[in-house]
Amino acid sequence: MKKIILTLASILVIQSCSDEYYDSLSIDPINPSEVPANYFFTNAITTYYTQMLNTNVNTNVFRLWSQQWNETQYTDETNYNLETRNINGRLWTSLNTNVIFDLQSAKELIAKDGLLTADVKKNQTAIADIIQVQAWLVMVDTFGNVPYTEALKGGGNITPKYDDAKSIYEDLIKRLQEDVANINVAAAGFGSTNDIVYKGDMSKWKKLAASLLLKMGVQVADADNALAQKTIQAALSSGVMTSKADNFTLVYPGSEPYVNPLWIDLVQGGRKDFVAANTIVDKMNTLTDPRRKIYFRENLGADEFKGGTYGIATPYDQYSQVGDLLHKKDYPGNLLDITEVKFLLAEAAERGFSVGGSAADFYNEGIKASFDFWGLTTAQADAYLAQSNVAYATAPGTWKEKIGMQYYLAMYNKGFDAWTVIRRLDAPKMNIAAELGLPFPSRFTYPTSERNLNKVNNTQAVNDMGGKDELTLKLFWDKF
Repeated sequence: MKKIILTLASILVIQSCSDEYYDSLSIDPINPSEVPANYFFTNAITTYYTQMLNTNVNTNVFRLWSQQWNETQYTDETNYNLETRNINGRLWTSLNTNVIFDLQSAKELIAKDGLLTADVKKNQTAIADIIQVQAWLVMVDTFGNVPYTEALKGGGNITPKYDDAKSIYEDLIKRLQEDVANINVAAAGFGSTNDIVYKGDMSKWKKLAASLLLKMGVQVADADNALAQKTIQAALSSGVMTSKADNFTLVYPGSEPYVNPLWIDLVQGGRKDFVAANTIVDKMNTLTDPRRKIYFRENLGADEFKGGTYGIATPYDQYSQVGDLLHKKDYPGNLLDITEVKFLLAEAAERGFSVGGSAADFYNEGIKASFDFWGLTTAQADAYLAQSNVAYATAPGTWKEKIGMQYYLAMYNKGFDAWTVIRRLDAPKMNIAAELGLPFPSRFTYPTSERNLNKVNNTQAVNDMGGKDELTLKLFWDKF
């Protein structure tokens, strides 16, 4: 515990050095300040978790956009307004500056470190690259085309060109395959002090990389079936996650300021900004889903759950509130897990790929893994699966609607992944934002800073993607 706290304390020092993306461009990535590579790595992974887990409306609206939560007072975010709070710009800055850029610095320092053995260098570089790939994926899956090949040049290029999103995907897949090949599970990585997720267990980093490959392969299936097949096969050959022990989970010590970001937003701030959205609650009520008692409080009475009309301000005391578990200081942060892997395999099986089992089997395993993750019993999962509107053979709709519904429900508290599932499978159906009547968004528009400071390249990117920088512009993998 003391080692974790000391490591996180050093992170606060690093994070205070750079807050804005364009300010960071003056940093020379070849000769960074005298900070060890392991601190750059730990800072980057901590920032990545914070960005993806927090629920501050200035920086993360994915739980709102996936219609898991609704707002009680301000409704800009549930009506898809990114500009007022510069939400798109803050995400762009956070990932570019404090994740991708820091990891690049870490990799360059690792390469120059004469005290590391060749195997340790390869392992550390692979770990840093795996996190970097994840951050790039979020960028591409949020915006579409982004600067990639000309990014990370520091002051050498402050107006990088944008790369085609599919070409970035192809390169990221290649990088992950190289990372898997370079990992030596018998050698050390960063060690338990700085590797605050897997505590130096290289076999779990390898499984994470393979699981990311699986995720990317499924993601591109509608756009490039051949690439999807090769990527999924590579993932399975490398060995994806097989149990919850492999989950990509950060355990927070629970002592301030080393706490789950949700606690900061939901408890420390003393605000009551969020309640359950009617979108998810209505679906769970129809299925008598026992996870409701964990996802949400029973503040309206035993077994009574009511979500606020999505997009309209809904009084905090009149609707189901966010569950007590998510209010805990030490609640672990989870970004990729066995539950998602099982649903990805179910989807891959339905798409005709050989993944070692049937879609129905993986679907069942995904639901059981979700119940287990949230502390429910096998008996409760079996009873849930026995319902005709849940059982794979009899649940209503196409395979996309069946898998999409249960995949979505299992992604509660993982707003970004829930949003992605909805976009890829067009299921389950989301509500129209009630106040402005806007349709469900397919992407973020580009930040104002990019439109102003990198105007020529940004304009070209918009033209390449279809000519209009709009929320409803579909990304390359979102074909149907």
